[in-house]
Amino acid sequence: MTPVTCRLCGAPVTRTFVDLGSMPLANAYLRPEDLERLHGQEPRYPLHVLVCDRCLLVQVEGLVSPHDLFADYAYFSSYSDSWVEHSRRFVSTAITTLDLGPSSLVVEVASNDGYLLQHFVKAGVPVLGIEPAANVAAVAVGRGVPTDVAFFGRTTATRLVAERGRADLIVANNVLAHVPDLNDFVAGLALALAPDGVLSVEFPHLLRLIEEAQFDTIYHEHFSYFSLLTAERALARHGLAAFDVEQLPTHGGSLRLWAASAAAGRAPTAGLEEVRRMEAEAGMTQVETYAGFGPRVDRCRDQVLDFLSAASAAGHSVVGYGAAAKGNTLLNYCGVTTSDIAYVADRSTEKQGRLLPGTHLPVEPPERIFETRPDYVAILPWNLRAEIEAQLSGIAAWGGRCVTFVPEVKIGT
Repeated sequence: MTPVTCRLCGAPVTRTFVDLGSMPLANAYLRPEDLERLHGQEPRYPLHVLVCDRCLLVQVEGLVSPHDLFADYAYFSSYSDSWVEHSRRFVSTAITTLDLGPSSLVVEVASNDGYLLQHFVKAGVPVLGIEPAANVAAVAVGRGVPTDVAFFGRTTATRLVAERGRADLIVANNVLAHVPDLNDFVAGLALALAPDGVLSVEFPHLLRLIEEAQFDTIYHEHFSYFSLLTAERALARHGLAAFDVEQLPTHGGSLRLWAASAAAGRAPTAGLEEVRRMEAEAGMTQVETYAGFGPRVDRCRDQVLDFLSAASAAGHSVVGYGAAAKGNTLLNYCGVTTSDIAYVADRSTEKQGRLLPGTHLPVEPPERIFETRPDYVAILPWNLRAEIEAQLSGIAAWGGRCVTFVPEVKIGT
């Protein structure tokens, strides 16, 4: 095997964080004709997660090209009402705090379908989205959000600065994990940011992943998994310095890191110092802390299989809700089939009529739940449990109950 080199510091990486075996791509949803063409066996790739002894970056080897992962992407941010509202609140605060207006420029990297930038557009603040998935970018353009179809890094940043100038605010939400060439990406952020500009980066917090056994957030397009410690190290390599951090409930527990040019000399806030202290107390500065995650994953898998076995023995029907990438990791690791979960419902018309990768569970519209009246609805994107339970409140009429699987099986009342 070719030795793995850390995508942050370049050191050899040999220490296992967790090995999830061979998996299909989590967002490679199939059409029925695809399944026939592939004779029922789509490509699978090792999902072996490692931790760097030197810089402590948790990472998977980049075995799949970004083009294969993102060229025809099935994830559209706007299907989550709570995420759109989260973004609207961010925009409102950013406009006031940073004094953004008609002469400003806001750039979002991995801008998806315009879910966030649309709010700046409505406020009269000039924007530019950068999105590699052409099918998703087209939706953003239809919303009036100017979008450049490109992968971001030094080359793209240099071109866009020449065309539009440097940005007063760069937003990078849930993209840092998706970058195979981490140093090229962060160098691009530094190039595109105005000398007095501000960078806002959101990412799921590795500490929460470890503490709450969120193994289903691991899949091939998530090349890296960040603590505050490793995120700060990545920024510092390219002349950027964090000055504040917010702890967010999104995606099972995220950080919103605020940064600027190190030359700006912004003093760190109490919030930043608090998360640094919290990580140190949790042992995130010591490589030994990252051991022992695999057995916790197996315990979660065993609980899921026990629940499904008991439901089947009792004659109870189970369906899923949310054809999310995280659900595909869980379902494949657990070896779930249509005899365990009949189908998965999802609001996205892009996913309806397709099959989940690996398990080949069919994706149906949400109305199907009220036609089939299952005993249990397994909410796969557990981070959206409250939003989805509200949408499914009507299942109580026939005694239906919601259930989530991570970090443990939890059945709703």
